[in-house]
Amino acid sequence: VQLQASGGGLVQAGGSLRLSCAASGRTFSRYAMGWFRQAPGREREFVAAINWSGGSTGYADSVKGRFKISRDNAKNTVYLQMNSLKPEDTAVYSCAAGGSYSPSTSLYDYWGQGTKVTVSS
Repeated sequence: VQLQASGGGLVQAGGSLRLSCAASGRTFSRYAMGWFRQAPGREREFVAAINWSGGSTGYADSVKGRFKISRDNAKNTVYLQMNSLKPEDTAVYSCAAGGSYSPSTSLYDYWGQGTKVTVSS
């Protein structure tokens, strides 16, 4: 599975962005998907995850109620809708595919290149 994230950019605090992660291959629907982010000087951290069907989702406490993960298996794409953005959301956001729906990076087998999100105050 090859993954390509897009949709990042510069936005003011309080604004919104929608990230997309397009996957190649016909097995996309078999994988759980996750979004992770890494800010400068910090370790990669979990943002959100969704199971293969989209029926179960999970979020980091820092984004709960502001971000929403979803997927469209017909389009081989997973999305991250980010609302009420804060400067501390500034990071490179990456998507990942794995066999388990989890906040742990070690359970994801495939990673895409990230897309940069910058939130100005």
